[in-house]
Amino acid sequence: MRCLWLLALFGGPMLFLGSCTNDTAEVRSLFSTDDLKVELVKDVEIFYSDSARVKIIIKSPEMRRYVEYSYSNDEFPEGIYVEFLDENQRPVSWLESKYAIRSNKERKIYVRDSVVFYNSANDKLTTSELIWDEGAGEIYTDKFVRISQPAKRDTSYGYGFKANEDLSRFEILNFQAVKNAKTLKESFLD
Repeated sequence: MRCLWLLALFGGPMLFLGSCTNDTAEVRSLFSTDDLKVELVKDVEIFYSDSARVKIIIKSPEMRRYVEYSYSNDEFPEGIYVEFLDENQRPVSWLESKYAIRSNKERKIYVRDSVVFYNSANDKLTTSELIWDEGAGEIYTDKFVRISQPAKRDTSYGYGFKANEDLSRFEILNFQAVKNAKTLKESFLD
């Protein structure tokens, strides 16, 4: 009787576990390998911090992370909104576009389609495409740009652009401008 009880105690579960099998081909057919390489996030907010202080906030209605063996890319197919914060965590500049993709390996974000980059002084850059190099803290493009500076009553145009993240310093590589004559005269007299 005792042997029968031990056989039931140990043999029953072994029989049960041994009878559970899955055909691996059947399991694989339930999932596409492409589906497993994409992570989808809705209403995403990403915070970049340094020394426990938030420096950058990225918002988007949707982010798709494409995961491969040695790298991953984050795509923002419905656009991106970025706030750059100062040392007191106040927004000092903003970047918006209708599409963006981030190369995590390069630490660069490529934004395009109705790109607008502006700062708290109301300086505003519009272009079709920008590259934000997170490591260098620079934003640049080789495309056509238009920069309006209402405080100086100036509008500048050109091809190629390079700036820091708060747009307080910028350079247009192939420069053209529309200047206010009074402002231009005053700048020569100073």
